[in-house]
Amino acid sequence: MKRHGWLLGALVCGSFVAAQQSPSLQVEWPHYGGDQAGTKYSPIADVNLDNVHRLKVAWQWSHWDVPRRDMTSNDGVSPLGTMPMGFQNTPLMRGGVLYVTTPYGNAAAIDAATGKDLWRHEAQAYKLGPIPGSGYKHRGAALWSEGNQLNVLVNTRNRLFSLDARTGKPVNSFGDGGSVALTDEYPRPIDPRHVNQGSPPIVYRDLVIVGSSISDRYQHKGETPGIVQGFYARTGRRKWAWSVIPQSRKDFGADTWENESWRTTGHANVWGPMTLDETRGLLFVGTSTPGSDYYGGRRKGKNEPAEAIVCLDANTGRRRWSFQYIHHGLWDYDNPSPPNLVTITVDGRRIDAVAQVTKQGFTYVFDRVTGQPVWPIEERPVDTTTDVPGEQVWPTQPFPTKPPAFTPQGVLPEDANDLTPEIRALALKEMEKYRIGPLFTPNGLRGTLQRPANGGGANWGGAAWDAETGYLIVRADTTPYVNRVGRNDGSKPFVEVEYSNEMAPPLPASLLGPIPVTKPPYATLTAIDLNRGTIGWQVPLGEGSATVRNHPLLKGVKLPDRLGSTTGKGGPLVTAGGLVFVSGGDSYLYAFDKRTGREVWRGAIPSATTGNPMTYRTRSGRQFIVIAGGVSDENALVAFALDGN
Repeated sequence: MKRHGWLLGALVCGSFVAAQQSPSLQVEWPHYGGDQAGTKYSPIADVNLDNVHRLKVAWQWSHWDVPRRDMTSNDGVSPLGTMPMGFQNTPLMRGGVLYVTTPYGNAAAIDAATGKDLWRHEAQAYKLGPIPGSGYKHRGAALWSEGNQLNVLVNTRNRLFSLDARTGKPVNSFGDGGSVALTDEYPRPIDPRHVNQGSPPIVYRDLVIVGSSISDRYQHKGETPGIVQGFYARTGRRKWAWSVIPQSRKDFGADTWENESWRTTGHANVWGPMTLDETRGLLFVGTSTPGSDYYGGRRKGKNEPAEAIVCLDANTGRRRWSFQYIHHGLWDYDNPSPPNLVTITVDGRRIDAVAQVTKQGFTYVFDRVTGQPVWPIEERPVDTTTDVPGEQVWPTQPFPTKPPAFTPQGVLPEDANDLTPEIRALALKEMEKYRIGPLFTPNGLRGTLQRPANGGGANWGGAAWDAETGYLIVRADTTPYVNRVGRNDGSKPFVEVEYSNEMAPPLPASLLGPIPVTKPPYATLTAIDLNRGTIGWQVPLGEGSATVRNHPLLKGVKLPDRLGSTTGKGGPLVTAGGLVFVSGGDSYLYAFDKRTGREVWRGAIPSATTGNPMTYRTRSGRQFIVIAGGVSDENALVAFALDGN
């Protein structure tokens, strides 16, 4: 798109001046989760239970990323080239402008009232080549301001950019001409092609903090661990770096890695969004599985603080406390959901807490300052039998006593799909092919039906917090998949471990053709009462696959209105208007009554929803609800607003 630079700059500057000078009804969305605490809550009540049915599409905008089949891999990982994946962005809104990032880590500013382009910035991150197994995706930016200066901070795979919010131009005083390298402080050398940045930075005072994602598909001996880094927002100079995996005998958790396997183990990323208690300077991060995600024969022990919630000092990067949810992980149950900072009242005691929803379907709740559990968490024995040579399954796992799990866990015969007697018989026969059992049943050479699957339960979309009801609201996927490992046969140039899930790719959740082997619903929306530690309500989310509904085995069968859509990873938005907005993973944005879970509206969008919704009110007093959807060059950012009737 061609624009005259001086005119474009004047237009953008004008919008900022208007925002600063005009008395305004404007309500912004300045952080990825609405606020630094990740509540995903808006105080706007203009759209409410009485008028939500009047929501219509106000405008649409599409990003410009297209498949780059000219940029092919030289290691056999992805011969088709680089692919922009789902449009997972949640825009920021400040001063009447939306700031958007694209799957390739590019950035754009658009008018919040009209969806018209103001500027675009090209990061050219695709030039590093493919990201094996997951493709390019990016969920959001961060904003840093000082005086009249506002900068947009975008982490694009192996670099961190600071852009002038008025023009989209790199800020020359930041790093090397507007960006800094993110790979200089890894504990071991890292190929920049193996690094990714999908979740947004977070800003604390004059620091910008980023996590990391070492691609799970690269499984090399001596691989590097994931890190969290803090940079000065003015200059780009690095202030601190914290490694998830211990790097010396004195580091916390080093004694939980047998034979000092921390020296050679990598991954354990912080790839999900982070949250911040800005008043106390406490940063909350979720850590992921160490390499490999499914085989731990080279890293025996509990492997702390991998697969944990960790509280860091935001100013120094030092660990304050942590709690490990998965000991010696074999299920890819990392922690991508941003921890929610909430204030709750339990048995008359007011608690500033942090609540973490997880892939395995639990909600762990802690005093955010001390790390003490709000309700007891019990170490319970789990099955340790495995047919994988060299594997040593940890004998216990932590189970919270409250709240209850928000999704089914494990697979047993009584979970077989029973939409018809014929389907139930087929499902039971299919189950016989695999190992089945409760949550934390180990994987193996035969294959284990694992539920939740490695995609959750909860995923990066996370939960939304409504202080009025005391509900933490979370979307969950309930389908299983086959977790199976195989011996390395040398056919994968990016895998060097002895056993890996990459050697025997897991089957999808649909194990009877397109019909899942377990009962519906396949996705749910749940309100968790954090004051009582109970489930307030739970409803199915999404119509479900058309291929399931139209399957010959279901001809003439009356199906539930909502089977649940399995493809979504996005989370909810809750508002003072009594509403929960959420993407179902299908081609609708849904609204539910936040007190009862009753569906009150759905609005069609051009393609399947892939992001978290957000909302804001412009200076004119109009509320918009915005959601991203689509894959690759078939995408749209869709804004809904009340019609004029």
